[in-house]
Amino acid sequence: MGKKTVKFSEEGILNLPNDKPTLYKILTPNGNNNYMGVAQRGRVRERIMEHLGEIPGAKVRIEQMESIEDAREKETRIIARSKPKYNKQE
Repeated sequence: MGKKTVKFSEEGILNLPNDKPTLYKILTPNGNNNYMGVAQRGRVRERIMEHLGEIPGAKVRIEQMESIEDAREKETRIIARSKPKYNKQE
């Protein structure tokens, strides 16, 4: 599926596609993963915008997925492996 990286700003987020379930990462200036989440088709921009001002980041990297279930499964694996700073650690 499609991947895209944009600046973590309102302008950058508005340039993201919104037509498929998406896995997204908010990245530090060094490219480290600060936060990871998923968004349903049609809510990608809205979900990422919710993090502006709350989670520090320089870029947002998205990966479009076939289904929201696929996105959630991949999110779980990556969070377990990389432990992003702003994801709640259980």
